[in-house]
Amino acid sequence: MVQEQSLGGDLVMVLPETFFPQLVAMNNVQNPIFIDQNYCHENKDCPGQILCSSNSNISFSSFLEIETVRMVKIMLVYCVLFLLFAASYQASNVVYNVVKLGAKPDGKIDSTEAFMKAWTLACSSTWPAMVYVPQGSFLIKPVVFGGPCKNKILFSIDGTIVAPSNYWVFGNSGFWILFYKVTGVTVYGGTIDAKGGSFWACRNAGNNCPPGSRSLSFVASSNIMVSGLTSINSQMFHISIDHCHNITLQNMKISAPSWSPNTDGIHMQSSTGISITNSMIQTGDDCISIGPGSKNLRIHRIACGPGHGISIGSLALHQNEGGVEDVKVTSVVFMGTQNGVRIKSWGRPSTGYARNVVFENIIMKYVYNPIIIDQNYCPSAKGCPKHSSGVKISGVTYKNIKGTSATQLAMNFVCSSSNPCKGLILEDIKLTYYKKSAAATSFCKNANGSSKGIVIPPSCL
Repeated sequence: MVQEQSLGGDLVMVLPETFFPQLVAMNNVQNPIFIDQNYCHENKDCPGQILCSSNSNISFSSFLEIETVRMVKIMLVYCVLFLLFAASYQASNVVYNVVKLGAKPDGKIDSTEAFMKAWTLACSSTWPAMVYVPQGSFLIKPVVFGGPCKNKILFSIDGTIVAPSNYWVFGNSGFWILFYKVTGVTVYGGTIDAKGGSFWACRNAGNNCPPGSRSLSFVASSNIMVSGLTSINSQMFHISIDHCHNITLQNMKISAPSWSPNTDGIHMQSSTGISITNSMIQTGDDCISIGPGSKNLRIHRIACGPGHGISIGSLALHQNEGGVEDVKVTSVVFMGTQNGVRIKSWGRPSTGYARNVVFENIIMKYVYNPIIIDQNYCPSAKGCPKHSSGVKISGVTYKNIKGTSATQLAMNFVCSSSNPCKGLILEDIKLTYYKKSAAATSFCKNANGSSKGIVIPPSCL
């Protein structure tokens, strides 16, 4: 939350403590900045000299003269720095409230221009700045918040940002809210509502529709944090990350109906250093999808469902594409999802790969395909390539995965005939068929690996 307080006679915004940790507020303080190395409480029994060594001493008066000059210089420097910082902090170019720049919180009047004004001012600020969206509902059309900017920016949202109900307004750009070539941006709190219902209806009816837009996208950006954001009813992907580095997504709430098409919760590709934690994702497609060129990923404490699970792929969409590696997915609960943990690739030649992947400490609740590798991926069953997948899958560990399967086939490894899966490890698995009348099963094709501990259903590796 952003608070207002009186500072020097002007009413200014006070940024969160973590945003300006170097700022200390003074209120009627007798000695704002003070160093006292001649401390003597109540001036009683004060020492008359300072002993520097056993062989020499300096009189208190001469020492005081030297120290006074030095301390005055130090205090002057600190005072100047503090006053400069405070003056900048009070200035109107530190916090940019979109309402004060013309935005209307009624959810009906277009506020795109005001948001762009706020961003432009914040981006050009030499001091860390904030774009502030207060309570209310704000309608904005497709917008690009471009960089590079001169300093860090906090995009703080207390209200709701809504998209136009007419999906044709989005055109063919594929984006609604896009951050492009930015560094050091934090998006905190609030709700974004893409109002995707009419677009899904158009798609599901097979009508002539635009391609659809991602709700919140980061492209060619780095050192980004998104925290406490709620995204609802995206046209396509809720959150999209492409050619980025060092991105943290935490405490997210993502929601769309189970029947909404292609509404992936979080999608990433060609990106490194991605962390997704403590989030709830309910959507119509993959809760999290990991595309080619994604490396060094950490996914932890996620509730997924409804949706299609957490997927690596689809890979081999193109013959020349990057690989996926160093992925760790831990402490995830899947509830009624189509898949649990999945690796998928098209059956065609490719330079891609998936390696060094860990799925650990996972609970499945009535999941149709709890553990699956599918290298003949073709969701529509029409125009399938029907070749052997060139994607090389190796070093995948499944550890401490328990729960119920909605189908009897709980573990299904269908790998490439030309590039069999290598180094698959099953450890402490207990997946049971929900009907209890039959045992869960596993299936392997062109899959090699080993098992440790108790593995139910019995390993086919």
